[in-house]
Amino acid sequence: MARILLHEETFDPSYVPTKLVRRETEVGLLLRRYRESLGKGLPYHQLVTGGIGSGKTLLAKRLGEELNRGGKLNGLAPLPIYINCWRRATDRTVLLELLRGVGVSLPDRGYALSEMLDVLEQGVRRNPRHLFVVLDEVSALVRQGTKLVYLLSRPSEVRLGSVSLFLVSPEDVLPYLDAASRSSFGVTHRLQLARYDQEALQEILAYRAELGLRPGSFDAETLEQIARTAATSGDARFALEILVGAARIAESEGGGAIAPEHVRAARGSLYPTLTESKLEELPPLSLLVLLAVARSLKGPKSTAPTEKVRQLYALLAEEYHEKPVSRVTFWRTVKELEREGFLTAETVRDGESARLALDEIPASFLTTLLEARAGAKGARKR
Repeated sequence: MARILLHEETFDPSYVPTKLVRRETEVGLLLRRYRESLGKGLPYHQLVTGGIGSGKTLLAKRLGEELNRGGKLNGLAPLPIYINCWRRATDRTVLLELLRGVGVSLPDRGYALSEMLDVLEQGVRRNPRHLFVVLDEVSALVRQGTKLVYLLSRPSEVRLGSVSLFLVSPEDVLPYLDAASRSSFGVTHRLQLARYDQEALQEILAYRAELGLRPGSFDAETLEQIARTAATSGDARFALEILVGAARIAESEGGGAIAPEHVRAARGSLYPTLTESKLEELPPLSLLVLLAVARSLKGPKSTAPTEKVRQLYALLAEEYHEKPVSRVTFWRTVKELEREGFLTAETVRDGESARLALDEIPASFLTTLLEARAGAKGARKR
């Protein structure tokens, strides 16, 4: 069997390539901003937003690597600390990760937040550095009513030395923060990443294919086909998943190159991969709303009234020990999920509740994934 996938790790979401196709301008801009500020002994805070697969996380990690590689600024070496707030969705768990990042180990329980901040202060004093703290999926933390963003955005006031924040989120989270925290992120401290178009996706695919596939196993026409397929979402991660899937199929058939039929087969088999990839981006509230829709559609019905879904969501929130949100927030979440392509909200006659549908993903399949996702979060207690 001919090998096509020579370096599969280069397609992994955690892999940070030396070149960020179509994002090098943003890397350069942010690197200059952080270096200039840290060089003066001042922290710098940034919010980056963008859709799924727009390169937000890679941009954050690459920026941290560049800052670390550049050496000392104003006498201190930068120390990148990356934290995924989906996995660490409370101030306490985020602070525990920060402590580990500076080389301090604390038990998971037994310390108040103020005590943990004191320990962090001591750890920073022992080995002073510029902490470049990336809070990825920060919306999951903000929705919990975080105080940590305020504290970390004012390190001098709380005696934490030099701490610079880099917030990453699919949406603008600043309106959900208190005014004092928002003030640290002025107009110039916000960056929205544009979605990738077909041409950009094809460039990304070509670069990664050169890194990970056997030479001669792909051509420009194949990459264009994949880019065209993924262009509707602008999701580079999705495009790369199709490429890897097509390569695996071609290998299994003993072919030496990826053909159009392999791409079609890979695209048709990507329900699990695509859905799991996109679910990684969703905050807890969106997961529970989507789970309520999926459970409402078990059986022969193709749509469910919004009010019925909202009532089921309230029960799920209780089941998973979350505080139910208001009708307005619930509906806003529904519309966000619709924009992301998870569901559709059908308009109906006046006086009737809108109806929700899942037309792209089987409800039973989605229910299984969502329940596993919620269970992995550890919110459900039996």
